[in-house]
Amino acid sequence: MDKTHSTTIPAERKRGQHLGAEERGAIQHLKKLGYSNRSIAVEINCSPSTVGYELLRGTPAYCGHGRRPGYSAKRGAAAYKANRSNCRRPITVPRESAFLRWMAEQVRVHKWSFDACVGYARLHNLFASKEIPCTKTLYNLLWGGELCLTLFELPEVLGRRKRGKPHASKRLNGKSLEERPAEVDERNTFGHWESDTVLGKKKKGEPAVFTIVERLTGCYLSIRMDEKNTAGVAGAMEQLHARFGKRFSEVFRTITTDNGNEFTAFSAFESLGTKVFFAHPYSAWERPINERSNRILRRYIPKGTSIQKYSDDEILMFADEINALPRKRLHYHTPEELFDAHLDCIYALR
Repeated sequence: MDKTHSTTIPAERKRGQHLGAEERGAIQHLKKLGYSNRSIAVEINCSPSTVGYELLRGTPAYCGHGRRPGYSAKRGAAAYKANRSNCRRPITVPRESAFLRWMAEQVRVHKWSFDACVGYARLHNLFASKEIPCTKTLYNLLWGGELCLTLFELPEVLGRRKRGKPHASKRLNGKSLEERPAEVDERNTFGHWESDTVLGKKKKGEPAVFTIVERLTGCYLSIRMDEKNTAGVAGAMEQLHARFGKRFSEVFRTITTDNGNEFTAFSAFESLGTKVFFAHPYSAWERPINERSNRILRRYIPKGTSIQKYSDDEILMFADEINALPRKRLHYHTPEELFDAHLDCIYALR
């Protein structure tokens, strides 16, 4: 008796799929009826060569006496299962190699990413090329639990951010990002920066970190502030001005910053010869280099950890560690190397 939501008609086999129990049974039956390989292939919707190979696998060898043995679907399935058990890529990366031990140390101590380890090791020929797997292989090993590292030691693996649309409801503190020169977007010239602040705990009166990063070289500077407010930002900028002196406006040609309340008076620093622009509210992707660098800083200052635990020198040291990290977009050179080279050119000019 027919049923409304069921059928006795088997689904048609798709070409390219492996043979199943039904196809092997059909091959055994049709071969006994005298069908050719091509005719059997038409019946089960596959290539004639597939039928030929299956007959070879499932037919016992002829001993030379008596009747020749025929194809057995059971024997063919057993041969298929045995072949599939050996069908895997060989292990090409020794799990106790010198590279993996070195990489684990770089990740734990210096907070490097897998890609930074691979690129830096290849650039400086630290190990034999066959010992250095690609970045994707390392992440596959990590997810498979085959490394001496855990997912929590690479927190960026567990979270990804999505872009949204810029909000225009909040008033900007100064000139909009849309007024910024086009050369800043191209990232071919030195002296264009992005800045923001980083909090440990969201609590009134908590210390914060003022961060600023150069777009071309990726050089990252971090300065501890006693509080996240305009006075703290002003104090951080005064430290930067004292550090670079008369060349400040050449090193800091433009600064694109967040639109938070702590940057309300930030436009006043244009008196130093630096042009200041503000990103749209709630549009962190408009300062991508700074956001990425702040995520690296979170390896040293996890969210929810009070910045009171860290001294001024420790905050500076974290930036030094970040600037010593090889970057893929810099061809695995470090931001520190490239930034120093540009500074040498600036200070060499009279």
